[in-house]
Amino acid sequence: MKPTNEMHLRFLSVSSNEAFARTTVAAFASQLDPTVDELCDLRTAVSEAVTNCIVHGYRNTIGMVYIDCMIYEEHTIQVKIKDHGCGIEDVKQAMEPMFTTGGEERAGLGFAVMQSFTDRLKVRSKVGKGTTVVMEKDFSPRPRHHG
Repeated sequence: MKPTNEMHLRFLSVSSNEAFARTTVAAFASQLDPTVDELCDLRTAVSEAVTNCIVHGYRNTIGMVYIDCMIYEEHTIQVKIKDHGCGIEDVKQAMEPMFTTGGEERAGLGFAVMQSFTDRLKVRSKVGKGTTVVMEKDFSPRPRHHG
């Protein structure tokens, strides 16, 4: 399956870039004519994934966060968010709601939120090498009403 459009971003893992990433991905996805709710869901999922890179992947250091967005003919967007941080020891455990390595102020709901706001979620990670989160969301066209 070949993408009909794609975008690639990379930026430093500083918290001020989280809003930039969320807004940029939403702007790119807008060509699929999503509803406001669908766009909001995508923004939230991207936000969670980027925050994971910043807070967990790079912990107390600064590294690069990479986002690759692909749009496919089937009205689907794939968003791949990657870091070269510390990695996740046990992905299955990390995806459990309420599990966190981020201390008391973290709810441990990042992956659960990503899962509920996208149609497909895959997480790959290697300790010491980093983590890749791949999310897909379908924006099927809806009938238009002309006024």
